[in-house]
Amino acid sequence: MGLFDDMLKDSESLFLNPEQLDFDFQPKLVPYRESEQGYIASCIRPLLQNRNGKNLLIFGNPGVGKTVCLKHVLNELEEYDEVYKIYINCWKKDTTHKMALSICEQIDYKWVHNKTTDELFKEIKNILNKKTAVFVMDEADKLTEIDGIYYILEDIYKKTVFFITNDKDWLINLDSRLRSRLTLEELGFKSYNLEQTKGILRKRIEYGFVKDVWEQKAFELIAKKAYELGDIRAGLFLLREAGNIAEDGSSKKIILEHSENAIKKLDDYKTKNTNDFEDDVNDILKLIKSNSGKTITEIYDIYKKDNEISYKTFKRKISKLVEDNIITAENAISDKGGKTLVLNYSSIKKLDEF
Repeated sequence: MGLFDDMLKDSESLFLNPEQLDFDFQPKLVPYRESEQGYIASCIRPLLQNRNGKNLLIFGNPGVGKTVCLKHVLNELEEYDEVYKIYINCWKKDTTHKMALSICEQIDYKWVHNKTTDELFKEIKNILNKKTAVFVMDEADKLTEIDGIYYILEDIYKKTVFFITNDKDWLINLDSRLRSRLTLEELGFKSYNLEQTKGILRKRIEYGFVKDVWEQKAFELIAKKAYELGDIRAGLFLLREAGNIAEDGSSKKIILEHSENAIKKLDDYKTKNTNDFEDDVNDILKLIKSNSGKTITEIYDIYKKDNEISYKTFKRKISKLVEDNIITAENAISDKGGKTLVLNYSSIKKLDEF
């Protein structure tokens, strides 16, 4: 028997559009977030009348639809040519210069080579001030520099700035002068309840799988676990994983056993796609993975041998990884009797621990 003889044929795949199970996939509608989308749109609406919009802090736990919801509103803006739409992932663009380069790329300004940050923002100002602009600063709490925010506030005349964060307290820690300049309104995203979680996952099954391949008990188990986690991304991971397990077993149905086995793999799931991280963060993650169980000081001492980084900056990066459930940090007593943190790579608790 050949190695692939037991596989389902292509025409028998359980998946219809697997890419639509990705969390970043933009559905035609974002269910249960109509009021939030309406509020976001109201902050942008003045720009369509050539007036300044409102700035907004959007906060809530991971996996509650903050980014998906805002990107959906930006998609609705595509027909309005008078508004520039600027989206910045602050995990990847955490410095002012990186932010400037990202904006230049999005407004199709190509002459960036050897230009300083000041020079880049001067060009950005000249282009954006011919129209109005919406800025989305996703994962804003990951910024290591805030000068870029000052540039936007000072140089761009008619704009709306959205800050998305899991950590509402990020605003409190900002410079008081910057907070007063921003005059931020706030919009909190609550976690989905069980019925809403089921509704979202059912719709993704409709998009991503062949009709009627899911047994009800298999779906109910995954929906319940996603609700317990409070993270739709975990539910999407489980849907895909259960489908893969079913296909590996040449099953034409996704049954309860497949969902149970998918849940056993949840410990390998990361709420953050580490491909989105900057190289230095990925290097830190790899170091923690190979030195899991060591203290933050020990890992910092290893990392700084080949990298110029202050302990304060290193600790800040570690704190953000902990906040986003990429790693865990446990309080401990160091060999010298002081307090320290023990870092572990495994991040997501198994669902039966909740």
